[in-house]
Amino acid sequence: MALLVRVLRNRINISQWFPVCSRLVPVSSTQGKWGRALSGTFQLSTTKDSPQPVEEKVGAFTKIIEAMGFTGPLKYSKWKIKIAALRMYTSCVEKTDFEEFFLRCQMPDTFNSWFLITLLHVWMCLVRMKQEGRSGKYMCRIIVHFMWEDVEQRGRVMGVNSYILKKNMILMTNNFYAAILGYDEGILSDDHGLAAALWRTFFNQKCEDPRQLELLVEYVRKQMQYLDSMNGEDLLLTGEVSWRPLVEKNPQSILKPHSPTYNDEGL
Repeated sequence: MALLVRVLRNRINISQWFPVCSRLVPVSSTQGKWGRALSGTFQLSTTKDSPQPVEEKVGAFTKIIEAMGFTGPLKYSKWKIKIAALRMYTSCVEKTDFEEFFLRCQMPDTFNSWFLITLLHVWMCLVRMKQEGRSGKYMCRIIVHFMWEDVEQRGRVMGVNSYILKKNMILMTNNFYAAILGYDEGILSDDHGLAAALWRTFFNQKCEDPRQLELLVEYVRKQMQYLDSMNGEDLLLTGEVSWRPLVEKNPQSILKPHSPTYNDEGL
């Protein structure tokens, strides 16, 4: 807890490290198109209203090897889950309309803004996959691994000195886990608690327009509800996620999650 307090007190704006326009690093040639593929009515709900997953029972031996840092038996092979994890992380950076977030939330087009938006979507994926037992938790570890690999690669492409990049990665990691803790507390709370978490982390305590907070709270609630409606087996095998748009074009339409297709190898 003392470490967390120091992290929160010493939070540094990442834009001081990477003040370079994010357009210098290609994120996706289809940004702005994926987010509008689905639209529909939604009834905002909290995590408390959602059915809670049943805790997976494991034997004493499995608990021992997991305590030693090894992965116990999983529902699917590790390589299948790793491929699905890569696809899920890719959906966070390629199927998110970053330009709309920049516009609606009045965020500068910087690496810092890209990271904050990506972090929010990665966190929502982690919350969903933790409901899928030990296989889902293993997938969460791989998603985070791919995220840091991507962040480091983007920093190198932007020409950041290796020493500075390594130092900043440590600070970003501390901020990441502090943000995850805050978001977890926020999603389990009411809209005021979630808004406070978003204000501290996503807006870096600089949002003065309550409409922006309201928009983001609504986005997180409806997105979490949409993710909960997706089949867990499909997510473990394919990792395919389509994000709801930040602003609904047709709130009266009916939302029906798309069922992905895959072959026997989970591809």
